[in-house]
Amino acid sequence: MSGKIYVGVGGWTFEPWRGPFYPDGLAQKRELEYASRQLTSIEINGTYYSTFKPDSWMKWASETPDGFVFSVKASRYCTNRKVLADMGESMDRFLSQGLTALGDKLGPINWQFMGTKKFDAEDFEGFLKLLPKEKDGVRLRHALEVRNPSFDTQAFYDLAAKYGAAIVYAVDDEEPNWPRIDQPTADFTYARLMSSREDEPTGMTGEELDAAAKQAEGWAKRGDVFAYFISGAKVRNPSAAKALIERVGRPA
Repeated sequence: MSGKIYVGVGGWTFEPWRGPFYPDGLAQKRELEYASRQLTSIEINGTYYSTFKPDSWMKWASETPDGFVFSVKASRYCTNRKVLADMGESMDRFLSQGLTALGDKLGPINWQFMGTKKFDAEDFEGFLKLLPKEKDGVRLRHALEVRNPSFDTQAFYDLAAKYGAAIVYAVDDEEPNWPRIDQPTADFTYARLMSSREDEPTGMTGEELDAAAKQAEGWAKRGDVFAYFISGAKVRNPSAAKALIERVGRPA
């Protein structure tokens, strides 16, 4: 393998995780400290709805161990618009809130689009042209989470590859119309796995986790992998992530 495999969940504050994941009596302010030592990455979701102060980003960096990586969900004010190239001001606000304080703990940025957003080559290239490769000396990697079947086309793959953006591999059994795109358009892979089930203690069966591990190891041949158990049976997602980490190992 040429890349590292990072596995985690979305966020770290979820009351039902207290007991199944967080030990009884653990102070809430120590949840990130604990989660970052059980998992190898976390997708920060709150940034989709609001911004955070620079002190928050510095605090998150200080509470997590070396080698741990955060991905960051981009602001909905950037992606939920008719003309994507008009997001300039919103993008600047999002990128300037302090996320570069994470330094080498900053993983990819996930730009998520609504299911009603259809592929338009000119519209999307206008968006991709605005995405910077770095900020404050920190490398920025970009992933595109699209949810409309119109994106399942070679024209979109080629456009993403032209700008080095990954296309998010998103699996949700409750959303069969979402495109499941597995294309090597960047030097990393971003996966959101939304199929965990509450009747499985580890969210997925052993066979399903073995298959996920094999898939992740295949992706790692072309670069780093960022895989997150999101939604589904959320209470099971930390267990699913830990079970996958047991299969693929922790990044060296």
